[in-house]
Amino acid sequence: MVGLLKIAKEAVIKFGFKGIRCSTRPDKIDKAVLTVLKEYGVTAIELGAQSMCDEVLLSNNRGHSSESVRKASRLIKEFGFELGLQMMTDLYTSSKEKDIYTAKELIKLKPDTVRIYPTVTLENTELADLYKENKYKPCSLEDTVELCSELLTMFEKENIKVIRLGLHASEEVSSKRIAGAYHPALREKCESYNIYINCLQLLKDKAKGDYVFEVNPKLISKFIGQKKENILKLKKEGFNIKVTETNSTHAYKLIERIGE
Repeated sequence: MVGLLKIAKEAVIKFGFKGIRCSTRPDKIDKAVLTVLKEYGVTAIELGAQSMCDEVLLSNNRGHSSESVRKASRLIKEFGFELGLQMMTDLYTSSKEKDIYTAKELIKLKPDTVRIYPTVTLENTELADLYKENKYKPCSLEDTVELCSELLTMFEKENIKVIRLGLHASEEVSSKRIAGAYHPALREKCESYNIYINCLQLLKDKAKGDYVFEVNPKLISKFIGQKKENILKLKKEGFNIKVTETNSTHAYKLIERIGE
């Protein structure tokens, strides 16, 4: 560890980087380790918490407890590091309720950043065996988008940056995935879904018909949705939506009903 950190610290000094970010297990953090990390220029530490439900951690052979996450998080903040926490949704024996509980518990620890990773089942793993034996039934992509959209909103309301949502696209995931919700643009789908829910709220007391939304140019693709899914879903609800660009700073705004 020190050998690697020494080289990294030299690069930080030479090239003027802010510092070093590292990721580790919650049960591998103690004062001695943090002292070394501080000495060698580490500024941010991420913990693979994954779940805050002990029964889920146990059934997935994580080897640490929820209390390990709490203890390590407190120590990391006491030492002045930026704290990052990583969670996984749809783990074996987990549920939507347990995943939301995990997010609430992570929020209590006041991390600076969070990563959300929906579970993907790869071939030749214990999870794959459980899936083939019908002991593990992963969520659909649609259900995962709805859940992760809610989690994204929860963290953003607390000013906690979600710096990653979903796995990076890779050959390993593409070739070895046998189950689990995966999409190369999962975050965009979640953000687009939240826009759809917000639009429904804006239209809930309106008569069915044709409406115009002013949308910031940067958000038009998310507003419309992939393959126009938001527009099509709103149409099923009885609302025909026309989108116009606006130079205003607001994201999107319902401005009129066509024909009124």
